[in-house]
Amino acid sequence: MTAELVRGQNHPLTQNRLEIRVSAGAPIVAGATLSDDQGKVHGRDWVAHPGAPALPGLEVPRQAAADHRLAVDLDAVPEAAHRVSVLLALPTGPGDPDRFGAVAAPFVAVTGLDGSEVASYTITDLDAESAVVALELYRRQGAWKVRAVGQGYAGGLGALLTDQGLPDAGALAGEIGEAVARGLARTVAPPPPRTAASGASAMADTGAGASAAGAAMPSTTPPRSQQPQVPPAPRPTHEPQPQAHASGQTGGTGPVNYTHPGRQAPAPPAPAPTATPGAPGQPAVPVAGDATGWSMDERLYNQVWGMFEDLARCVAAYRSAVDFADSRMEQELDKALSDPRSRIGGQGDAAREAARTKHGRLVDQAREALDRDLAQLAAESAVVEPALPPAYAGWDNPVWHAYRSPMEIPMALRLGDLQLPESRALGLRIPMLVRLPLERGMWIDSGRSGADALTESDELRRRAMRSAVEHAARLLAVYPAGEFAVHVIDPAGSAAGALAPLVRAGVLAGPPAAGAAGVSEVLARLIQRVDLVQMAVRGGAADALPPDLDTAEQLLIVNDFPHGFDDRAVTRLRYLADEGPAVGVHLLMVADREDAAEYGPVLDPLWRALLRLTPVPDDHLADPWVGHAWTYEPPNVPPGSRILEQVLEEVARARREQGI
Repeated sequence: MTAELVRGQNHPLTQNRLEIRVSAGAPIVAGATLSDDQGKVHGRDWVAHPGAPALPGLEVPRQAAADHRLAVDLDAVPEAAHRVSVLLALPTGPGDPDRFGAVAAPFVAVTGLDGSEVASYTITDLDAESAVVALELYRRQGAWKVRAVGQGYAGGLGALLTDQGLPDAGALAGEIGEAVARGLARTVAPPPPRTAASGASAMADTGAGASAAGAAMPSTTPPRSQQPQVPPAPRPTHEPQPQAHASGQTGGTGPVNYTHPGRQAPAPPAPAPTATPGAPGQPAVPVAGDATGWSMDERLYNQVWGMFEDLARCVAAYRSAVDFADSRMEQELDKALSDPRSRIGGQGDAAREAARTKHGRLVDQAREALDRDLAQLAAESAVVEPALPPAYAGWDNPVWHAYRSPMEIPMALRLGDLQLPESRALGLRIPMLVRLPLERGMWIDSGRSGADALTESDELRRRAMRSAVEHAARLLAVYPAGEFAVHVIDPAGSAAGALAPLVRAGVLAGPPAAGAAGVSEVLARLIQRVDLVQMAVRGGAADALPPDLDTAEQLLIVNDFPHGFDDRAVTRLRYLADEGPAVGVHLLMVADREDAAEYGPVLDPLWRALLRLTPVPDDHLADPWVGHAWTYEPPNVPPGSRILEQVLEEVARARREQGI
């Protein structure tokens, strides 16, 4: 599974021969440095750049380009080098952008030699910087790891290399700029476009034809005004283009392209929708899909995460401004009261009044800016929500009424909504989207929470199980028929009512397992699947799996844990939580942690391995970057609606057509 890193996060590397791929919206310069365990570059011979592209274990491109590939062999890196830093910089030629804030956010991926992504990182929040340390590969206790850095420098390559301890950094930066300029000067300009007549003439002269089929490689589209800072998704499979006929036309007029299909120039994608300019002094009118991406679904995904970051950022700015106003007022009051002379007469009262007036003015200004940003986000949400596909949409979205079983897996799934206290008055909620396939299991907490301490315990358990059924139904609906299976463990049979929609539709892999024997049988079967797939993947023999093995993604719903579980069953469940997601086996537990208190810290790794959700709104999701506590709201089916049953009926129909 690809690890999508955020700034400061690291990830272990299991391969020593790697490729680092860089993609940006404009030509950039890519290089790398070797440094010791203190991060110091010992000299020029530890810097790989377009003028000197090769170092032991490292090779970088010779020219500026929008896409780069850097080759790394960690076994060949000198023993004295403990870090390999990947550097990106903007060219300094005329007409080139002078800051990263004017181009699309660079995307960096670490891949194996087979092209499989190990880790990726989108470098966000760059503005005036013209050079950046994108990521670093570092040696720690004999093993290599990758860390997302994203450290930018407004002073360009010179400032970056100086920060890494290179004595003549400015001179070397100038030489790198000259080498890039020489590389651009050697680039052959494309020939002028030929007319249809000249193409036909060429066909008459040669009497030969060539295939014009080639993968349409979309170019990077400009970001929206508030660019979503999320990692781009893998590119979808491209449809083949029309073949060139012997007449030199592709179903119409135009010259024959004699270039080898693998070397043809990329074709631009269909343009993404862009926001309509507003009246002077007014924000742009939002549109759905106003973000970068290879498809409309990806653009909507990126737009939703852009809205999430915009909301986090504007609320963080407001709270920071209020904290500053409070601190400043306290300082001014302390200063006024520290002078005994101000306590005589009306000077003290006047100072206090002035401090409070200034505080109120600062808070009002911050609130005005927040209200403006929230109103813009609310307008964007009102446009985006109706345009979401089923995988991203709430159950009240009309898109579900036209639901049909999909042909391919979507890139993400909606697990609920997120909001902050400041946005509650406007009803502004951001869809909580997670990437598919799932990388960790889920735990729906049926215990009491601080946000809803008055709800009865039995009612919370019923709501938790209904929420689990709705999540399972959504997963079945967004996967193609036959590519997702759901198992249920209900030891006491207490969830029969909540499970009725799944049972009636016949979309479960088998009847809900009851009793200790049923628990043991289901766990043993899924563990056997995990072990077989792991052995096949590690041995490179995926085609050697038993023919009766179900290769679809598996979801195990466990109700009322730990009832019906002995020590062995608990150990097996922990194994599934740890090893299952990597091979397509996922947990969805409905449990109250207090019920399992007798196990003590033994189950702590299990709870930490699962994403905690709640059946009622609760502010338990913490944002470590800005310190927000986000309120999570589950995606409940509207009361009285039959949309869940209708969707499950369509899932069952598609499964029957597939012979399942």
